[in-house]
Amino acid sequence: MEIILQYFNGCPNWEVLDQRLAEVVNDRSDVRVIRQLVETPEDAVRLGFHGSPTVLVDGIDPFADERTHVGLACRMFRTPAGIAGSPTVEQLREAISGPGADV
Repeated sequence: MEIILQYFNGCPNWEVLDQRLAEVVNDRSDVRVIRQLVETPEDAVRLGFHGSPTVLVDGIDPFADERTHVGLACRMFRTPAGIAGSPTVEQLREAISGPGADV
């Protein structure tokens, strides 16, 4: 499995997601994590970047829906505790392994 963490340097939330992602995939040798810096609005459009941070699991953004915008912006996520700059560890675990999986 390949996970791409897309981000831009002006948004600090990607570092939180990076730490949470490391916690989820820590002992998984089958997962490769790539960090991809998105530097310009043109890059954001070309990549279909949904904002910083974006996590792609085998090329799919599990947190995107039809209202998710493309562009160079900080991204917010719905979590059980409310709106946040990163999904929770549990949300990441489910996105990577599916509902009920024990990663």
